Amino acid sequence: MAPVGTVLITGGAGYIGSFTSLALLEHGYEVIVVDSLYNASEISLDRIELLCGKRPTFHKADITDEEALDKVFAAHPKIDSVIHFAALKAVGESSEIPLEYYRVNVGGTITLLRCMTKYNTPNIVFSSSATVYGDASQHEGMIPIPEHCPIGPTNPYGRTKSTIELVITDHINAQRNNLKKAGKPYEHWNGALLRYFNPAGSHPSGIMGEDPLGVPFNLLPLLGQVATGQREKLLVFGKDYPSRDGTAIRDYIHVVDLAKGHLAALNHLREKNPGVRAWNLGSGRGCTVFEMINAFETVVGHPLKYDVVGRRDGDVLDLTANPSRANEELNWKTELTLEDACEDLWRWVSNNPQGYRQSPPQALLDSVKAARK
Repeated sequence: MAPVGTVLITGGAGYIGSFTSLALLEHGYEVIVVDSLYNASEISLDRIELLCGKRPTFHKADITDEEALDKVFAAHPKIDSVIHFAALKAVGESSEIPLEYYRVNVGGTITLLRCMTKYNTPNIVFSSSATVYGDASQHEGMIPIPEHCPIGPTNPYGRTKSTIELVITDHINAQRNNLKKAGKPYEHWNGALLRYFNPAGSHPSGIMGEDPLGVPFNLLPLLGQVATGQREKLLVFGKDYPSRDGTAIRDYIHVVDLAKGHLAALNHLREKNPGVRAWNLGSGRGCTVFEMINAFETVVGHPLKYDVVGRRDGDVLDLTANPSRANEELNWKTELTLEDACEDLWRWVSNNPQGYRQSPPQALLDSVKAARK
C-alpha cells in the first residue's frame, strides 16, 4: 500500500515529536525524522518500531544547518509536509541565553522554510505554545484562552514562538500571493500554528515517554523523579496566586491526545487548504499545581515532598485553553484525563527510572508484542 503522504518531522526523536511520529506511522504516513539529539534519544525510534512495527527514517542533523537539511530534502523527494518541533524549550534558560534561543528557534525555522520552498514542500504544522499569550488574565473575558486573545509573551522562549508564527504566516501568505499573481495553483501552501498547553503523560504501554536529559522543566516529570527517589523534593514556584489554592493554574494535555492533534491538523491542511490558521490544543480544564501533586500522589500511593519557593520570572497565573476551534474545525478533542496522564507517567518512570538509558522490563515488552499480534 502506498503511504498517505511523506512527512518530515524535525525534533522527531523528542518527547512530543516521537509520539507524533508514532501516530503518523499508525495512520499510513511515511515519516522522516531529523533530530540533532541535543535533548533527545535515538532509542525513542526503537520504541516506536516496537509499538507499531514501522520505523521512521532517521537523519541526525541540526535544524540550523541548511546544507544538512538540504541533503535530507534531496534524499526524500516525496516529502509533502513538515511537522516542526525542533527547538530549545526551557522558559527559565531562555532568559539567560536569549540569543541562542533566537538563533536556534527562529533561525532554524527560517532555514527550514528556505529548504521547503526550494523543494516545493508546501505544508507546515508548527509546534507553537500557549506561552505566546503571556498573561491572558489581564485581558477581560480571555480565560479560558481563545485564539483571538492578544499575543504578548512574557519570556524569550515565548517570544521566539510568537516570532516564528509571524515568519511562517508571512512566508505562506507570500507563497500563495506570488503563485496566484503568476496564475499558478497556490492553495496547496498552508500552515498550522498549534498552540499547546502543558503536555503530560506517557505511552500507556509503559515503554515510551519523556526522557529529559539533565533537569526536567515540567511539573510531571519532576514529580516522577521525586516518586522514584532520583530527586529529594519538588519546588513549587509561588503559592500567592489568586487561584483556588494559591498555586498557578495550567491545562494538562495527554501527549497521546496531543500527537493526534498534530495528525488532525496535518490532514486538515492537506484536505482543506485553509492558508495559515492557529489552533489551541488543550483540554479546557484548568488544574492548580497542588491539584496535580495530589492526583499524582494518589497514583503513586504515598505523599511526595515539596517546598514552596518564590514565583519564577515570566510565569503567569492561568494558562487554560479554550479548545473549541480545534474541536469544531479539526474534529479533535482530548479523550484522556489528568488521571490517565498521571497513571501512564507513573507506569513509565517506575518501570524505566533511567528513561531510554535502560531496557524496559520484559513483562512490558511481552505485553507490547502480544498486543501487536
